Order: sequence, then C-alpha cells, then structure tokens
Amino acid sequence: MDNVIRIIIVDDHPLVLSGLAFIVSQVDYMVLEQTFTHAEPAIEFVKKHEIDVVLLDIHMPDINGITACEEIKKMRPDCHVIALSNSNEGSIIARMLHSGASGYVLKNASSEELLNAIERAYQGDKVLSTEVQEILNQKPQEIPFVTRREKEVLLLLAAGRTTPEIAEHMFISPLTVESHRRNLLQKFSVNNSASLIHKATEQKFI
Repeated sequence: MDNVIRIIIVDDHPLVLSGLAFIVSQVDYMVLEQTFTHAEPAIEFVKKHEIDVVLLDIHMPDINGITACEEIKKMRPDCHVIALSNSNEGSIIARMLHSGASGYVLKNASSEELLNAIERAYQGDKVLSTEVQEILNQKPQEIPFVTRREKEVLLLLAAGRTTPEIAEHMFISPLTVESHRRNLLQKFSVNNSASLIHKATEQKFI
C-alpha cells in the first residue's frame, strides 16, 4: 500500500490497548498516532489532527462509543471509525453502524481480521467480522427512531424527573410530556417507564 494509514485506538482496558497497539505497530504503512483510555480526549485529538482510522471501544467510562462515533463523523466525515467490542448484541451493532461507523469487529477476532478491517475501512468499505455478519443475518434489528424532543424526555425520565418537572424543564405542558412518553413506550415496545429506561440503556440511547 502506497499511503500511510494514521490510526488512533480508544479503549479503557490498558491490556487490550497495548495488544491492539502492538498489532498495528507490526505493519509498516500503519502509523499509530495515539492511544486513549477515554473517549473525550480522543474526540478532541481527532478535531485537531488528520486521522484516517479510529479503533473505538463501545463501552467507555465517559462517553459511549455510539455517541463518540457520531461526534467524530460530524467533525471528520472522512475519518473511518471501526467499533471494537465484546458485545454481540444485534441492536447495539446496528446502532453503531447507523451512527456512521465503517465497521464492527468483535474483540475475539484474529489480528489478521483486524488488520484487514482497517485496510478495507480505509478504502471505503463497510467491514464486519464474520461473527458480526452472522448475527446481523439472523434477524433484522429494529432500531426505534427517536426525535430530539423524545430523547430529551427520555433522558429526564432516566434522571428520575416527574412529568411536572419535565414539563417545567422543557417549557411544555404535562400533557405533551405524557404524549412523548407514550410514543417512547410504543417505539420501544414496553409497558412502563422502568422497562423503557432499561431497554433504552441497553440500546445506548441513554
């Protein structure tokens, strides 16, 4: 390959981080620019530097990988994000891809599979490890479409706010809050706020 691929790795487990760094450092046309144990400083780094590929763990201590990916793609549409995760849950995989990720690779993938994913993502392909492809092929994943206002209500519900408190905070009527809440229950196919918060958290909306 003629071009150098500039990479950063974001993972909160130092052992995983050093292992990934070692794999990448074995390839002469891949340059590891930096590693991060938190998503926020990684996003700031991408803002200031030209990075080609971000290897991004989904479960981070500060910002989840789905939100981090959205931030990165907003700032740098040409930057390719590859999700790295132990999670083989179809809804999370689908949400990560919807957020703009170029691929999703499980952490039990081989080093050859990871390096191939980096090369293919850099060339503009969507890359999924074999196991991830099988998961997505098993059954289509329904991802609820949540509006900006509904997400705001969802976050306030998760914070333990009551309907009147949410109404006051958002400058809307309690009836409108309840309307948003009913829509959310329907979209997530649940019957109560506790189940809604649980399912929304599982799918990384919260």
